[in-house]
Amino acid sequence: MAGDGEEDLAAFVALHGAALRASRVPTQYWESLSRKLRGEVFDAGDYFGIMQVEEVDEEEEVDEEMEEQLKKKPNPGNGPCFKVIVTNENGLQASNPDSVFLVDHAWTYRAEHARQQLRRVPGLLHRMANLMGIPFHGEVPDEGSIEQVLQEMWKYNQTYQLSQGTAEEKVPVWYIMDEFGSRIQHSDQPSFAAAPLFYMPQQIAYTVLWPLRDLETGDEVTRDYAYGETDRLIRKCILLPWVPTEVLDVSCFTPEPPDEHYQAILAENKETLPVAINPPVYAKDKVFKVFTDIQQVLNNLTHPRFVFTDNEGEADILYNFSHFKDYRKLSEERPEVMVNQFPCENLLTVKDCLASIARRAGGPDGPRWLPRTFNLQTELPQFISYFQQRDRRGEDNHWICKPWNLARSLDTHITNNLNSIIRHRESSPKVVCKYIEEPVLFEREDVGLVKFDVRYVVLLRSARPLRLYSYDVFWLRFSNRAFSLDDLDDYEKHFTVMNYAPSVTLKQVHCEDFIPLFEKQYPEYPWTAVQASIFKAFAELFQVASSKPAPLGICDYPSSRAIYAIDLMLKWDTSRDGKRIMQPQILEVNFNPDCDRACKYHPTFFNDVFSTLFLDETDNCHVTRVV
Repeated sequence: MAGDGEEDLAAFVALHGAALRASRVPTQYWESLSRKLRGEVFDAGDYFGIMQVEEVDEEEEVDEEMEEQLKKKPNPGNGPCFKVIVTNENGLQASNPDSVFLVDHAWTYRAEHARQQLRRVPGLLHRMANLMGIPFHGEVPDEGSIEQVLQEMWKYNQTYQLSQGTAEEKVPVWYIMDEFGSRIQHSDQPSFAAAPLFYMPQQIAYTVLWPLRDLETGDEVTRDYAYGETDRLIRKCILLPWVPTEVLDVSCFTPEPPDEHYQAILAENKETLPVAINPPVYAKDKVFKVFTDIQQVLNNLTHPRFVFTDNEGEADILYNFSHFKDYRKLSEERPEVMVNQFPCENLLTVKDCLASIARRAGGPDGPRWLPRTFNLQTELPQFISYFQQRDRRGEDNHWICKPWNLARSLDTHITNNLNSIIRHRESSPKVVCKYIEEPVLFEREDVGLVKFDVRYVVLLRSARPLRLYSYDVFWLRFSNRAFSLDDLDDYEKHFTVMNYAPSVTLKQVHCEDFIPLFEKQYPEYPWTAVQASIFKAFAELFQVASSKPAPLGICDYPSSRAIYAIDLMLKWDTSRDGKRIMQPQILEVNFNPDCDRACKYHPTFFNDVFSTLFLDETDNCHVTRVV
């Protein structure tokens, strides 16, 4: 039997050891944890109890200091105050290998589905309202109670992320522990630690709870809600949902990060920089061999001066779908081989880097063509200060949280709830950008005035000297519902990416049809003038991106070429002379964009791209020089 137990433990550790080590669960508890998970043993009730803490009667005299302390009580929610205590008469010994406990999860969900589940899952709203101390007595979910739960839940939410699966499956999962787990209060000197564990055999997540020291009967069970964070200011910011405070004394000034920041990114990306080479010179009639794994290129590139090869070693052009890393080796061994990427181009295509380098154009607030952006990992206090200052001035405070490096609006959330933004920082690295509260809208006959965004494909021929072109055809995406600054979780009202959701209508308008419709709706704003301001923004962006040597800027490797898709919106703004203007807002720059629509409606697209980038021939290639 002992052999069976050892085999069970070995299998458990093989599956879960990495996660347990990452969560710092001591190895002494692993065997007991494995046994409790297999047997679904929830024995916390044998050791702990929930105790209601007496509130001060409202009619009693309360001095100001006491009132201030009550406001800062760590217990989340509005209702009675609870705490968890050790009730076992023998107390609890941290050295006992059985002193590890499973906590069940009352609600597991993805943030974008929360409202829908509260409406539809029987009993869920009632349980969450009770757990959060929100009065709810009806049988039918009402929007007021749902809204309260959606506001309060950020004091209870915990998160984990699956490490495998599709991009959609890796979107962070949020969960709320059961009534026992949710009553465990915060302490800066916690008596317990807790961490989520996804139990593979059952495909279920639990929270693992273990003691950090010996406890006696009556001792309180607490955990550190800012576990692992030692910086005092950052801890204060992380704990703000439970301990409201102002950080107005912190400057919201966000200068560009130091050089070391970019050097660390280069090291983390495992990218090697090329050695200096002379720009290759090719015969005027040379036929280039192209090695590519991109089906759209294989299907659509028909220009006679390009032929495909399956042999990477004989290729003149490497046109890769995934990121190229070893530029040093390529530059030393095959300097004449051209590649469809630039070293350090992530400074454009990753959202936190884009915001950092853009400050070279617009100072700490960033340029007018980029929404005000904060990196939640490194600029949390500055963001909270900025948010609270705007709040004081009565200014709009809608923000959009975006992962640094995901596309298609995955794990992207619009909110005016500061607690929500602070907590989203825990799930994955994110930036928070000012949400465009006054976008330029487009009249859709069937719907009304909707948001739209514009995608331009730009072609970077060289970084130094800077040679940038824009493809003459641009693409439009529209929301499906009339815009208003409410229903922030209504995807079809606030987002425009509809081509990945099978059940959602995708409105398509060709740019040639769009321009006259746009000019009819906005006769004072000819598209040529709007596009000129868009190209000016592109020029400034690429100028600052290439203004410093790598890794502080895009590397000027002579054999590099690239195409990027820039997504932007237009917002109403006021010029320095008081005129109402349409100000372009760059949302993101995409590496190796999906060119399916481009190829479908413009069969010469890749011929045009390859001629411009690799032959230096732009005549009849439907491109406009931007810089």
